[in-house]
Amino acid sequence: MLKDYLEINPGVQKALDAGKPIVALESTIISHGMPYPQNVETARNVEKIVREHGAEPATIAIIGGKIKIGLTDGELEHLGTAKNVIKTSRRDIPFVIAKKADGAATVATTMILAALAGIRVFVTGGIGGVHRGAPETFDISADLEELARTNVAVVCAGAKSILDLKLTLEYLETRGVPVVGFGTEELPAFYTRKSGFKVDYRVDSEKELAQAVKVKWEMGINGGLVIANPIPEQYQMDKAVIDKAIDEALADAAREGVKGKETTPYLLAKIKEITGGDSLDSNIQLIYNNAVVGANLAVELAKLQ
Repeated sequence: MLKDYLEINPGVQKALDAGKPIVALESTIISHGMPYPQNVETARNVEKIVREHGAEPATIAIIGGKIKIGLTDGELEHLGTAKNVIKTSRRDIPFVIAKKADGAATVATTMILAALAGIRVFVTGGIGGVHRGAPETFDISADLEELARTNVAVVCAGAKSILDLKLTLEYLETRGVPVVGFGTEELPAFYTRKSGFKVDYRVDSEKELAQAVKVKWEMGINGGLVIANPIPEQYQMDKAVIDKAIDEALADAAREGVKGKETTPYLLAKIKEITGGDSLDSNIQLIYNNAVVGANLAVELAKLQ
């Protein structure tokens, strides 16, 4: 039975019972996306921002084989410091639970577990996508397939700019996933506001966005939405600088034979090293910005229920 595996934090359960707005938050960013102590500090601040904007945060992870919908402060600290946390995507969930291990939820897994708990809005930094060189390697993130099947709206700063953004958009189009620009007609590229690629639709308010989300799911058109929210201008990186850092990091990854789910954490760490920490600062600020939009979207959706 599902209840044997699922443990919902009392604050989150209370919000669910009352029909209050809730925002799901991933945990891979804590265990694999940032160094300690910035990872835990960022996670706490994101939860604080969500609360300040009228929603209940629900950071999602697997701890000791138990799915946790909403973490305690001690559990956040544990995820940020433990060494054997498994980066957990869809295929990994049953094995992490069966082994009673700790698992950090990727975008795909957070969507699955959020939907199981009845949470419809999820905030992250950037989604995964089609990796560069994918025509030869077939390296495509499970995030894209999950977006095609699971009814969760994902607020992000676009796809991570280490990816092939053109092919990522093509894949999402094929799978029927709307890519919505929040206040922009251009797909943001994680560290920068522009990518050179157009989004499917532009919306300028969370209220307008909530209405479209409601129509989609009420009509039975299953699958998620990508809500592409650009990094604030003052925190974006110089495009030439970040592109050069990405190229260097990709070359290092190829030379060292880094593949599969280790690729993204490796590249993010390498880019942080090359940019002297500037990329980490931008990463943190874009997540904070996404938390505001995600909380406001959850509030607007709750009004429509």
